Amino acid sequence: MAESIIEVRNLWFSFNGETVLRDVNLSVPEGDFLVVIGPNGGGKTTLLKVMTGLLRPDRGTVSVFGEPPHKVAHHIGYVPQNVHVNSTFPIAVLDVVLMGRLRPGRGWPRHSRQDRMAAQAALEQMQVWEYRDRRIGELSGGQLQRVFIARALVGKPRILFLDEAMASIDAHSRGEFYETLNELNRTVTIVAVSHDMMILSSQVKSVACINRDLHHHNSGNITQEMLDDAYHCPVDLVAHGVPHRVLKLHEDQ
Repeated sequence: MAESIIEVRNLWFSFNGETVLRDVNLSVPEGDFLVVIGPNGGGKTTLLKVMTGLLRPDRGTVSVFGEPPHKVAHHIGYVPQNVHVNSTFPIAVLDVVLMGRLRPGRGWPRHSRQDRMAAQAALEQMQVWEYRDRRIGELSGGQLQRVFIARALVGKPRILFLDEAMASIDAHSRGEFYETLNELNRTVTIVAVSHDMMILSSQVKSVACINRDLHHHNSGNITQEMLDDAYHCPVDLVAHGVPHRVLKLHEDQ
């Protein structure tokens, strides 16, 4: 079994006096592709922000590579749910990705040859190198999402956190996008948040359902019990075959 690189223990978090996360425990092994699902307002984004060190818990602990998240930020890539973009701002795709090479305290340095090589590799990995000279306002939502992931990858993180990364990608392109993430998962641990359980792919290795409480399933399969516990209402478990299986079926079904 792979070594756990993210440990969440007895985690509580509240906002304005209301409990958002309640006694959450989670272990994420290196090489995992974990998708966190649950209803809107259930605490998915909050959990992600706590694991990245952007929020501090009221109680409990979070460690990444055995350290508090802020001490290993250079090993973490993060693509937030809402990346505010001025589509009229005249900045090219390549320059957006190069921003991921900036470091605190360095100001705005001239980018080195190594920086540009890293940016090219990240854009190629996300299959958007051909758009490097385009302005960001000329891209589709899916293309733009790939650029933001490339920006997160350019620092060569060991863990990639994605918040609703698939939300702006049309249904036709999701299979291809998951294939890209699957290839990326060969070298990077992925933790992805989604409010839509219908976009889960057979590439996923484990699933966590969260609605204040967390129910972790250490495989890509989802049980009806997990959904009932997380959503507190009947949710049908559905599988689709085209263009890929969205939810895996259990062997006994």
